[in-house]
Amino acid sequence: MGNALSSLAMARPRACFISLRPALALAALGTAGIAQAGTLHVAAATSMTDAMNEAIAAYTAERAGVNIVPVYASSSTLARQIANGSPARVYISANQKWMDWLEDEGVNVQQRVDLLQNRLALVAPADEADGDFIPGESGRLASLLSDGERLAVGDPDHVPAGIYARQAFEALGEWEALAPRLARASDVRSALALVERGETPAGVVYQTDAQASDGVTTLGLFPLDTHDPIVYPAALISAQGNDDASAFRAWLEGEEATAIFADHGFASARDHSAQDQ
Repeated sequence: MGNALSSLAMARPRACFISLRPALALAALGTAGIAQAGTLHVAAATSMTDAMNEAIAAYTAERAGVNIVPVYASSSTLARQIANGSPARVYISANQKWMDWLEDEGVNVQQRVDLLQNRLALVAPADEADGDFIPGESGRLASLLSDGERLAVGDPDHVPAGIYARQAFEALGEWEALAPRLARASDVRSALALVERGETPAGVVYQTDAQASDGVTTLGLFPLDTHDPIVYPAALISAQGNDDASAFRAWLEGEEATAIFADHGFASARDHSAQDQ
């Protein structure tokens, strides 16, 4: 594809870091309100864990006294926490829906921008994968499942990766067959973990998650025309006068952060060619 997203299907995965589960994220945000003044809380979709950890390390290394606390969970979980008064002042969602939802709820969303793009990947356990399988070209996804086996996905009712997966299944005419055979996970990294542990023979995750894991192999990418573009919007949340929040959100759009995200497989949302391939 000639960009940060083009080579992931062939790339060997890297070490996997499982993100905070929603329950832990809730606990983290619940205690964050009593943190010291000057701490910037950043709520980011689970699929951003590795990239955002590296970005925060790079940012704070150059700025003495800046303290950034990230919390990772499903975009839906984070959005609900924000609506309920979490201290997060920067929010990055894995889809437009949950950022829109915050605005509809009357949350003060500021300086919203489309930050990153991703792709949807079909993965299998690394030690069990047998060849490529391109959704829509190599046969029906249900053929990958034996009797009693399930396909790991983020819960299509609220997890962005699962919502995109459902759109793809519907476009391929497989939703009715697959719906009762889904292992619905609370976030995309939990779906990834099911495949890594061999609890499911296959799963649908972002290709950045596949790149981050030594435990899975990418069988193929879903055609772009089977689901909405996977775009990550970023915004400030009730951050009037919060210079740390404004500066960090602006830095996320800059060259240094873009290079870090690209190294983890994300493309800039400004590079629309990634979604046109």
